Amino acid sequence: MYDLKKKLTFLKITHIPRVPWSSVSAFNLKPELITFSYLFFGLTLFGLGEALLIVSSLGVTPWTVLAEGVAIKCKISVGLATFLISISILILWIPLKQKIGIGTISNAIIIASTIDLFVYLIPFVNSYYLSIFYLVLGILFVGIGSGFYLTTNLGPGTRDGLMKGISENFKKPISIVRFSIETTVVMLGWFLGGTVGLGTILFAVFIGPLISITLFLIKIFYREC
Repeated sequence: MYDLKKKLTFLKITHIPRVPWSSVSAFNLKPELITFSYLFFGLTLFGLGEALLIVSSLGVTPWTVLAEGVAIKCKISVGLATFLISISILILWIPLKQKIGIGTISNAIIIASTIDLFVYLIPFVNSYYLSIFYLVLGILFVGIGSGFYLTTNLGPGTRDGLMKGISENFKKPISIVRFSIETTVVMLGWFLGGTVGLGTILFAVFIGPLISITLFLIKIFYREC
């Protein structure tokens, strides 16, 4: 039996494992049903997590803080700032050799739709303890959802692609790469005038390890191909 206590191995994972449902190519317009099912499951869970973070009212994600900061400095909307940041990240994909797939497109569509749905269904709360519960559960769901949809190999979302590209090209652990990206984004967004909350800080600290744990467990229990 594999010893999970051995030197925190999950923190050292540097690539997305290939498992039975992984697509052979990122640019696959006709993925198998099981592959698309895991993609949909992962992105839906991701969106639910984002919705819980919003409902908790304890702080937005690091990238939203950056978008707020850019919006303030450039006098544009947060939505436009988010779009411009996403385009900038996609440009960085070129030297990092990342490929766009239906997962990249689905990332934007499914997550956005899921967030809207669950923000509508989940009532906002006045209880601080329930807000903390939503916050923790939200971060957990985003981490698990990210791990599952990434293993489909149908193309990552813009920010996950940046993480994946840096990790693969520089052979650095995903947990460290994601932590470095999120903390840098938080500091830059805060410097530009974005709002930082408890949820923002916790997300930046824990999202990398959570994605790594999910990928590690998938690799162990489903056997990497």
